[in-house]
Amino acid sequence: MTLDPRLNDEIAAWDRDHLLHPTTHTSNHARGTAPGRIITGGKGVYVTDRDGNKLLDAFAALYCVNAGYGRTEIADAISEQAHKLAYFHAFAGHGNEPAITLAKMVMDRAPDHMARVYFGLSGSDANETNVKLALHYNILRGKPAKRKIISRWRAYHGSGLVSGSLTGLAAYHARFHLPLDGFLHTHCPHYLRRPDPDMTQAQFLDFLIEELEGMIEAEGPKTICAFIGEPAMGTGGLIPPPDGYWARVQEVLDRHDILLIADEVVTGFGRTGSMFGSDHYGLRPDFMTIAKGLTSAYAPLSGSIISQRVFDVLMQGADDFGPLAHGWTYSAHPIGAAAGIATLKLIDDLGLVENARDSGPYLLEALTAAVGDHPSVAEIRGVGLMVAVEFMENPANGAWFPPMSVGPQISDAMTRLGVIARAMPEGNIVGFAPPLCITREEIDIVAKALRAATHEVLL
Repeated sequence: MTLDPRLNDEIAAWDRDHLLHPTTHTSNHARGTAPGRIITGGKGVYVTDRDGNKLLDAFAALYCVNAGYGRTEIADAISEQAHKLAYFHAFAGHGNEPAITLAKMVMDRAPDHMARVYFGLSGSDANETNVKLALHYNILRGKPAKRKIISRWRAYHGSGLVSGSLTGLAAYHARFHLPLDGFLHTHCPHYLRRPDPDMTQAQFLDFLIEELEGMIEAEGPKTICAFIGEPAMGTGGLIPPPDGYWARVQEVLDRHDILLIADEVVTGFGRTGSMFGSDHYGLRPDFMTIAKGLTSAYAPLSGSIISQRVFDVLMQGADDFGPLAHGWTYSAHPIGAAAGIATLKLIDDLGLVENARDSGPYLLEALTAAVGDHPSVAEIRGVGLMVAVEFMENPANGAWFPPMSVGPQISDAMTRLGVIARAMPEGNIVGFAPPLCITREEIDIVAKALRAATHEVLL
C-alpha cells in the first residue's frame, strides 16, 4: 500500500494554524514539516484518513478503542442520552440515571473489597483524585505526615502536575519543574533493564524489593502515603511484571501501612485477558484508576474505584467535618456514562475479555514468528492484547541503539504498509495493543507488516 500525500487543503491549513496537538513536535507541525494524518472514519480494527487510506489500527488509537470502531450501539446510546439529558451536575448528591447504572455495572465487575466509584473525565484526573483522596485518608486517620507517593521509572500515570509527577518518563518532567516534591521513583521492573547483566531473574526481583524497602526506610515509613503502579506497564514499553513481583510488593506495602493505587487505565476492562489487571496479577488495591476501555474512548470518562477501608474513613470524615471538598464540573457526566454502559454491555456480549485472553498468545506467537530470529530483536514480550517488540543494536553484548532511532522508523514503515503500530518512548520499542475484537486473520496482517518493516529498516 502506498499512501498519497496529505491533502494540502483548507482544513489541513486550519490544523497547522490553530490547533495545538498533544505530544507533538510543535514547531514542525506548525510549519507543516511533521508527519500527521487527519482521520475521518473507522470500522472494526480499521481507520480511514482524509486521503482515503485504510489502515489497520494495531494500537486501538491509544490502546483505548477496545470495542473497535464504528460501534453503532455506543453511538446510539450517546445520541439518545444527549437528546434526553445532555448534562446535569453531580454535586450535593444530584445524580443521573446513566451514571448511577454505570457505577453499579463497574462495581459488579470490580474486586469484592472495592466499595465506590467516582467518575471523572481522564486517567490523569482520576490519578489526581486518587492521590488527593489518599492524602485525605491519612489526614483523617491522624497521620498527616504520610504524604509521599512512590511510583516507578518508566511508569505512565498522566501528564498533569500530580499525574506527571507520578509518571516516570524524563520528557514529562524536563522543563516543567517536575516531579513535585514528595513524589519518588523506584527502578523499572523490567529484567531487560536490570542494573547488572549477570543478575538472574530471581536476583533481579530481590533487587527490586530491596530497593523499595530501602526507599521506604530511608524516607521513613511514617511519611509514605501510597505506592502507584500499572499492573502491567503501558506507555513505558508494554512491560509485564516479573513473576511474583506484585505479591512481594503488596507484602511490603501492607507491613508499612502504605496504600496501593492500581492504575488500570490501560489494563482495565479486558486488555490483559482478565477484566482487570488487578484480577490477573492478584493485587488488592486501595484505589483503582480506570478510563480508556471504560467507554472504548467513544466519550471521555474515567473512574476512581475506592476500597471499603478507604471509604469507611471517608464516611467518618464527612460525619466529623462535612462534605467531601472534591469535584469536577463534568464528574459523572451522563453522556460519558451512557457510552460506558453500552461499552460494558458490548464487552460482555462480544466476549472481548475472552478474545483478548485467547488472541493475546496468538499475537505474541505471530510477532515472534515474524521477527524473533532477527539479530536486533532483544525481546518480544506481552500479556493479553498488549505486546511489544524491543530492538537493540546488539542484544548479545548489551549495546543499545540511540533512543527513539529505530523504533519510529519501523513504526513509520508499518504505516506505509497499512498497519498502525506505536513507537514507545525512551527506547526502540514497537508496541501493539489492538482493539479487543481483532481476529487471527487480522493479527497475521500485523505480523506480516512488522516483518517487512523490520527488514526494510534493519537490513
